[in-house]
Amino acid sequence: MTTDDGLLYAILLDGEGGGKALDWSGIREWTPAQGPLWVHLDFTRPGTHRWLEQESGLEPLIAEALTADETRPRCEPIDEGLLLSLRGVNSNPGSEPEDMVSIRLFATGERVISTRRRKLLSIADLVQALEQGQGPRTTGDLVAMLADRLIERMIGVVNDLEERIDEAEERVISEAGQGSRATIQDLRREIILLRRYIAPQRDAMNRLNLSKAAWLGKRNRLQLRESSDMITRHVEDLDSARDRAGVAYEELSSRLDEQMNSRMYLLSLIAGLFLPLGFLTGLLGINVGGIPLADNPLGFIGVVVFLVLLVVVQVILFRRKKWF
Repeated sequence: MTTDDGLLYAILLDGEGGGKALDWSGIREWTPAQGPLWVHLDFTRPGTHRWLEQESGLEPLIAEALTADETRPRCEPIDEGLLLSLRGVNSNPGSEPEDMVSIRLFATGERVISTRRRKLLSIADLVQALEQGQGPRTTGDLVAMLADRLIERMIGVVNDLEERIDEAEERVISEAGQGSRATIQDLRREIILLRRYIAPQRDAMNRLNLSKAAWLGKRNRLQLRESSDMITRHVEDLDSARDRAGVAYEELSSRLDEQMNSRMYLLSLIAGLFLPLGFLTGLLGINVGGIPLADNPLGFIGVVVFLVLLVVVQVILFRRKKWF
């Protein structure tokens, strides 16, 4: 269900893994006796603000949190409910994974209200599961399954980054070039950005797992614990990938510096060989009287032989000093 007033989904859970879609009138007529209700809204629409502020029955502070433009992952207990803000990787076509997508929720034992700005594929997964009769049965199931799907979708992104780090390390071993340096810099930027957004969610998941909300059952808490462990592993994998990228970048920089030093050393040796030759030829080329061998027909050959012998002496001297 999609409307211009901000309502994306409104589903009355049947307690068996399925649900019934509602419209605005169904939401207004809903009572807790009918069963758990999930309302999913687009907070960029004015209808969402109007309903949250005037008809939802939520405190103004909660309504404001559900429509905040910028937020970070958190879990705050409020009365019998939980105010959650979670993030997921942006899996929408044409989007960058590190461009995280956030979702805000206020959940109680009777109702879950969630809001978003951009489309979340994890929400689509939940709706599809409900349509197939394999979705959440309670609000606790809904929160646990949503958190699990948000974190599960991060697996592919983290694994892809690790594979790209492996490829970059292989390129550093086999070849060193400015292109590899740019690739590693891009990887480090992506890893740092992704970790920056994912790490706070680990703390939010830990707080959610330790919350005392009575409507979170034992199975829900086990699932949340698994999700918390999974996102902790994601953060650790990102830390490892960041360190590996840093080591690869340092190794690549070191190899490039060695190449540059080797080339500069070779040029210095060549310059050292030709420096005395240039001095002598320049000295003999001045147009003044008294130049040695100027009137000798074998003078030119003698000078050439002398210069060749000088180069040979220099090469022998450099070899003895192990300069090359």
